[in-house]
Amino acid sequence: MTRYDASAIEKKWQDQWQKNACFEVASLGEASKDTRPKYYVLEMFPYPSGRIHMGHVRNYTLGDVVARYKRAQGFHVLHPMGWDAFGLPAENAAIERGIHPAKWTKENIDGMRTQLRQMGLSYDWRREFATCDADYYQFEQKMFLDFLKAGLAYRKENWVNWDPVEQTVLANEQVVNGCGWRSGVPVERKRLAQWFLKITDYAQDLLSALPSLDRWPDRVRLMQHNWLGKSHGARIRFALAPNTSGFDDLEVFTTRPDTLFGASFMAIAANHPLAIKLSATNPKLAAFIDECNKLSTSEAAIETAEKKGFATGLTASHPFNPKQQLPIYVANFVLMEYGTGAIFGCPAHDARDLEFARHYDLPVLPVVLPPGADAKTFAIGDTAYTDDGTLFNSEFLDGLGVAEAIKTATQHLKKLGVGEATTHWRIRDWGVSRQRYWGCPIPIVHCEACGIVPVPDKDLPVTLPMDVVFDDKQVNNNSLTGAGAGNPLDRHPTWKHTPCPKCGKPAIRETDTFDTFFESSWYFLRFADPDPNRPFSAKAMKYWLPVDQYIGGVEHAVLHLLYSRFFTRALSDCGYLTLDEPFDGLLTQGMVCHRTFQDQHGEWLFPHEVEKKGEGWVNKADGKAATPGRIEKMSKSKRNVIDPDHIISNYGADTARLFMMSDSPPRRDMEWTSAGVEGANRFLNRLHTMSMGETTRPLAAMQAKPPTKLDAEASACLKMTHQTIATITTDIERFSFNRAVAGLHTLARAIQKLDGDTPARNWVRRFASETLAQLLAPIAPHLAEEMWHNFGHTTLLADQPWPTADKKYLVRDTIDMPIQINGRLRDVLTLPPDTAHDKIEAQVLQSQKVIKHMAGKPHKKIIIVPNRVVNVIV
Repeated sequence: MTRYDASAIEKKWQDQWQKNACFEVASLGEASKDTRPKYYVLEMFPYPSGRIHMGHVRNYTLGDVVARYKRAQGFHVLHPMGWDAFGLPAENAAIERGIHPAKWTKENIDGMRTQLRQMGLSYDWRREFATCDADYYQFEQKMFLDFLKAGLAYRKENWVNWDPVEQTVLANEQVVNGCGWRSGVPVERKRLAQWFLKITDYAQDLLSALPSLDRWPDRVRLMQHNWLGKSHGARIRFALAPNTSGFDDLEVFTTRPDTLFGASFMAIAANHPLAIKLSATNPKLAAFIDECNKLSTSEAAIETAEKKGFATGLTASHPFNPKQQLPIYVANFVLMEYGTGAIFGCPAHDARDLEFARHYDLPVLPVVLPPGADAKTFAIGDTAYTDDGTLFNSEFLDGLGVAEAIKTATQHLKKLGVGEATTHWRIRDWGVSRQRYWGCPIPIVHCEACGIVPVPDKDLPVTLPMDVVFDDKQVNNNSLTGAGAGNPLDRHPTWKHTPCPKCGKPAIRETDTFDTFFESSWYFLRFADPDPNRPFSAKAMKYWLPVDQYIGGVEHAVLHLLYSRFFTRALSDCGYLTLDEPFDGLLTQGMVCHRTFQDQHGEWLFPHEVEKKGEGWVNKADGKAATPGRIEKMSKSKRNVIDPDHIISNYGADTARLFMMSDSPPRRDMEWTSAGVEGANRFLNRLHTMSMGETTRPLAAMQAKPPTKLDAEASACLKMTHQTIATITTDIERFSFNRAVAGLHTLARAIQKLDGDTPARNWVRRFASETLAQLLAPIAPHLAEEMWHNFGHTTLLADQPWPTADKKYLVRDTIDMPIQINGRLRDVLTLPPDTAHDKIEAQVLQSQKVIKHMAGKPHKKIIIVPNRVVNVIV
């Protein structure tokens, strides 16, 4: 019997797919004439780090299964691949290795492309591009200039998140637990002139459209909902004593104006204009502000940090009782970016306010009484009361519920002329400036005479200089010399100097580059029409967009997905598109995990460095015990990674693909195990052997007609085949790929069970075996092609339609009905469909397992969901 040589088989069919241009999509003119319905499936494109990892393997296999399945279903499928190629890692590599980012990036792309091709992914590689190509980013420079004309882009000086290691600005979304999302070090506050995009102009539309994204995971929609952060409340002006600070009042936004009578202090952000003014003559306050600016701005960091304040000596008048003066502090837990940069503190009903008040011995007056509590004795201890209740200690608000008190308090503020109802958003405009070299240049010139001047369209693209200086190294044709730190474009001796496009006088180019999320916010549009003379055509967008199925990690739920939704709307408003939502369906896959191991010294070990011995594990190097740890996301730091090249070279790409799909539903994390990989490989070997032909299980000739009569075993196998077609079709549509793999195993066993050499059985075996190959094709396409060839076909399986189930075989003689007792599964009944309720009840009550778990108790009710489930209530 011929051995299953995965490497040879996979290379053979990859060459055939490429030779026959199986996955290439026609040009727009020809595509629009295609009568098939279009289907655009896209996985989030990778950063070219140099090597693919198992997360890539899972993500791209998921997309490929969908693409191949939809193609077989008769869809005109667009399935492209490219590279998110700008970014700090390439620049850091230049510093560490003395190699230009462009060269490092290109070499990484070449290596990763080879790896992806080995996986047999059905990409139209002709549409490939990298976002660092000037042919790509020239169009986004033009988009930015159009945003500027439309008032959607602007420049202002602002407090920003500064990563001291990466030496660049980070968007709020790029600050994770107070640290830079790449560097992992605490961010600092810094005031810089930055370019912004007005994403806040679209906040309501972005929020309102979320319910329409019914093919998105609920948790992703919730994450975006929370990040947009729409809240209703009131703006309140607290009067300040005249001529003491130069400020007439402090404006506050609050969602709880009902708690005003519990206010005991005011607090302002370290960067509030009042704080800045006071610090000019108060060195101690200036030092405190510097300390605040070193604190992370993340909610998690603020919650855990000690709440500190600096007493300004100023007071503000209570809006409902001007005689009551509230002391004003500069506080480290108040941020300029949220609300107005000022708050009133009601310690009894806010955890942070309470911590602050206890620290500075400020009054804590409760004004919301919990249900059932006594107003005479209720007091606040170590925990603020934040739930619903009835107002008390609040004059005209006493006796009102919280909702009614909020409304009444707001009306009273408006009547007094010191406040009004308003809506507040958590989201802030998107700062797109980055102080690094390896990014798309912002097409702006700064002229002393003319101010900010856009680069003319005829001068686009503005490209990066190749001879640049990185920290202490200069990269110019790979040679290195000493230099300083900071943004390399700032230090370039010639690139930044250019004549003003308006007046011709000497001017300076903008040396900031775009945030790399700028590139990834529209790349999916470019894939649909990679014309060198335009970003994309309206016809192509109308034909291909939106993306029918987008696949990627949930970690991009806020950053990339929200920006892409905004970008699509902004481009539509600028005349590029007539589209709002870019992604119709979204699948977010879980992590690929592996058990961790440590040696006797606590050093991490790679999985291939340990082996099972008895009940434990040993280090192969010295034979000493290895300690297994938790099953965690694969990471280089803990060495619990598996090299895809090792798996592909030893087992084949189909084995990796099959195991990735068989372990768990794609939305969940999966554990990579050697046993699972070997099991997947054994199954593929078994299928290969089955396809080579067996003397006891011969196949009918390809042209043989269906038999007029079948014996019981052949009939059962035929019925199983049609039922498997139906179930696997449903499973793939629902992304239940693990269930689909289980169905393949079931059908393979049924085929092997049917032996004997009769015309009827031989015909059923051929039909079932060919169907098995067709159903396997999206998941393990190379072996499926080999099986199809072994069955005698000269056509490519990749070009064959998806099998259809004959409905007459889908009628089941029996069904399995789970029996639950108080919601817990206790037994399963096998019954004819639509069995009468009284007969079901009788069999349920006769079940020994049911009797055992009822433990002599009488049943209160038996709930029967026809043909589905029985629930016994005791």
